[in-house]
Amino acid sequence: MKYDIIVVGGGHAGCEASLAAARLGNKTLLITGNISNIADMPCNPSIGGPAKGIIVREIDALGGEMANNIDHSSLQLKMLNTKKGPAVRALRAQGDKVIYPQKMLDTLKLQKNLNLLEATVEKLKVIDNKVCGVFLSDNTEIESKAVILTTGTYLKSTVLRGSKKISSGPHGEKNSKLLSDELKKLGFRIQRLKTGTPPRIAKNSIDFSKVSIEPGDNKLYTFSFDNFPMYNISDQIPCHLIYTTPETHKIILDNLNKSSMYGGFIQGIGPRYCPSIEDKIVRFKDKERHQLFLEPESLYYDDIYIQGFSTSMPEDIQEKMVHSLPGLENAKILKYAYAIEYDAIDPLQLKHSLETKIIENLFTAGQINGTSGYEEAAGQGLIAGINASRKINNLDPLILKRNEAYIGVLIDDLVTKGTKEPYRMLTSRAEYRLLLRHDNADLRLRKYGYDVGLISEEKYNKLINKQRDIKNLIKLLKSIKITPKKDINDYLEGLNSSKLLDGITLYNLLKRPEISINDMKHFIDFDYSNEVLEQVEINVKYEGYIIKAEKEALRMLDLENITIPENIDYSNIKNLASEAIQKLSDIRPMNIGQASRISGVNPSDISILTVYLKRLKHNE
Repeated sequence: MKYDIIVVGGGHAGCEASLAAARLGNKTLLITGNISNIADMPCNPSIGGPAKGIIVREIDALGGEMANNIDHSSLQLKMLNTKKGPAVRALRAQGDKVIYPQKMLDTLKLQKNLNLLEATVEKLKVIDNKVCGVFLSDNTEIESKAVILTTGTYLKSTVLRGSKKISSGPHGEKNSKLLSDELKKLGFRIQRLKTGTPPRIAKNSIDFSKVSIEPGDNKLYTFSFDNFPMYNISDQIPCHLIYTTPETHKIILDNLNKSSMYGGFIQGIGPRYCPSIEDKIVRFKDKERHQLFLEPESLYYDDIYIQGFSTSMPEDIQEKMVHSLPGLENAKILKYAYAIEYDAIDPLQLKHSLETKIIENLFTAGQINGTSGYEEAAGQGLIAGINASRKINNLDPLILKRNEAYIGVLIDDLVTKGTKEPYRMLTSRAEYRLLLRHDNADLRLRKYGYDVGLISEEKYNKLINKQRDIKNLIKLLKSIKITPKKDINDYLEGLNSSKLLDGITLYNLLKRPEISINDMKHFIDFDYSNEVLEQVEINVKYEGYIIKAEKEALRMLDLENITIPENIDYSNIKNLASEAIQKLSDIRPMNIGQASRISGVNPSDISILTVYLKRLKHNE
């Protein structure tokens, strides 16, 4: 059998990678250990959230599938951080754990150029440091021009509860025992990571009189720029809020040595920004309580997910912990929490295209690269699928910059800084987050999706029309000036806005915080979509901050434009610090901008390197 591209693993990264590769005209094979686990949500039953929700919008803007899939399978939607600025607003959906994977599997099965195979890959076929295919566990050989590894948490995975260890995947299924050893033989640095999940409890065993309801928003949303809302506000399934108690904390502290992590049974490093409940209580001893959310998993069963209660305690201790929580005194545990350890590669061995530096035409995406989260995995999978296709078709890779996308920040952090723990995307990681908003992902990225071939002409024309409308409305607001007439000042007073003492354009009037874009309709008639109105309002009100961010981004791009030759010998550069020589030689940055973000490379090293490159160019 021969394929253009083979994708190994059917999680969120593998789905996006295989769909992108197939949609770009490549004969693609997706190999997964269990087809029924494709697009599985083994941990939290949600898509989106701070920063992550913006990644989902970016995936949609580029032509990926996750946004469309969750729009068809959500139980509840909320826009987070609405009382804060637009830079940190993000959409979050409770997803149905039955509908979401089934919808994605249907999409994969219907996709032209894509085949699915249930099997286990144990070895890569590599000739002259170039991947040429894979070998299955039964020694079947399948050839290809490129391979994308999206193995999730299945590389030598071990499930742990207390001192009990089981070699398996998240659901007790077969894991991959040999592939990470094969990668090590090929020269990859392998690290051991850990993540975990909370217990699931029966809905009918909860005393809801002791919990606070958390309903969905009273407004319709979609993740995809091309979908209409597919739910009724009144039909959303609520979540509920509770808090840990002093008894919860005492049970955990009294049994800390029985935890897999604190008992010394775990080798891997866990996620700092998504810690276990025992880790929270140890690290934040001054905190009297921690909030927990009771989240529904599906319309088809009654399992409730205790968000924020991840643990690796033994089952008997978990029983006591759960029963110490308000409303859960008599709760029935349907699935006990666990920690899971797995192998991942050092992402410093990757290029920005997500092709490995070790083996040509081998790409990796998702948790194998050291990340956590469905959204981070899907974003990488999409980029890996695009770039594997472009590589075998002799096209330049799509590389998103830090000022263009959270996906760009994610990948740049991985390949430049590396990670020793599961990497989770946070808004604080993006220095240009005011430019990387939920609302403008299509304006930032849809042209890239169109250029690579994943966005249709129709969708691209929709973007062009939106850009035109934004420009025309801004021009209109700048062209109309109002004066301090009685009726105008009376209207402004009614909005708790100060009276006019002189003439002012509607554009400048809109800069007042208490004035909204819809208030402009009092002065002029216009008919634009809500998306256009939102863009204009944000651009006007945050104009100064946006201009400042854009100027800072341009300064960064100047550094990105100073390229570094691939074959440069850093040891020949005089006065460069020894740590800088080691880090630069290992990571091989593409340009001065990337070099400046490497930990251990100081500003003085960057100045020396810049001068050296200028001399090098002058002597050519």
